[in-house]
Amino acid sequence: MISQANPASWLTGYIADLPTPFEKDAGLDLDAFAALCERQINAGASAIIVGETAGEAPTLTTAERLRLLRCAVDTAQGRARIIAGAGSNSTDRAIELTRQAERAGTDAVLSVAPYYNKPIQEGMVAHFRAVAASTTLPVILHDIPARTARELTDTTVERLAESAQFIGLRDGAGDVARPVRLRPRLPPRFRLLTGDDATAPAYMMAGGHGCMSAVANVIPGVCQAICVNLSEGRLQSARLLSSRLSPISELLAADHPAALKYVLALLGLIRPDTRLPLVPLGEAVKPLVEAAIARLSEEDLVSPRRALPATPVRDRACSALPGDRS
Repeated sequence: MISQANPASWLTGYIADLPTPFEKDAGLDLDAFAALCERQINAGASAIIVGETAGEAPTLTTAERLRLLRCAVDTAQGRARIIAGAGSNSTDRAIELTRQAERAGTDAVLSVAPYYNKPIQEGMVAHFRAVAASTTLPVILHDIPARTARELTDTTVERLAESAQFIGLRDGAGDVARPVRLRPRLPPRFRLLTGDDATAPAYMMAGGHGCMSAVANVIPGVCQAICVNLSEGRLQSARLLSSRLSPISELLAADHPAALKYVLALLGLIRPDTRLPLVPLGEAVKPLVEAAIARLSEEDLVSPRRALPATPVRDRACSALPGDRS
């Protein structure tokens, strides 16, 4: 069992942002999802993320989110923390999702900065404080200005971190110097994790505590080994390992999560289907991904198989609108 105490004991290292596997009929493939969870736990992950960026959260119904969370909690059985994606650009909706996550038995929520609305910093502080007030769960902030059009400034993070309920930041801003600036201004308990695989080792060397990662879905054991080497001061070994991941990391980032789903399909773990408006990985990119996986296979890091065909599927929340003739 992992420690139930200080988040420093578990909100650290590589934490996979799990994709949501779909069946051929567009429903959730919970067997495949449970296998993804088990794969991370067996590799030594301290936590896993459910229903967030890689999980195509905007196209999941409330009922589907709940099924995924319960599946993850039931699979983990306390062997890893379950972090629920529970963000929204509506504060009421974020509160609803947060309460659902608590009822499902998760250990923390990951709450993204409100997108599209473009609130000022004071609005984001009020939003996150309202979310925290609605639950007893710890809250992890998610700053990803490329998707939200509004950053969480260092000052805003510092203000929110005054409350012990805010335990960390998923930092998708791409600034590897941010830990150097932020750590002296934050409580020691507050964790800083990058959301960018390409710069993760540099971010951790600068004082970050880990990475909420796409590539950890592909080679979880190597990702955990990078963290061990960094923590024990073997920087050259960590750099060597991370360089082996760079080609696939770049491809995953360029077309996320379609590329991730295609890679996991090559490994025989899930179907590569996505939900509209996302579409499966394009034919022009597939050979590049296959070549990157072949190189990893030559190093005995992965075992590729023949991938199933992919089709985009409709969001079930919108698949039976009045007037549809399907």
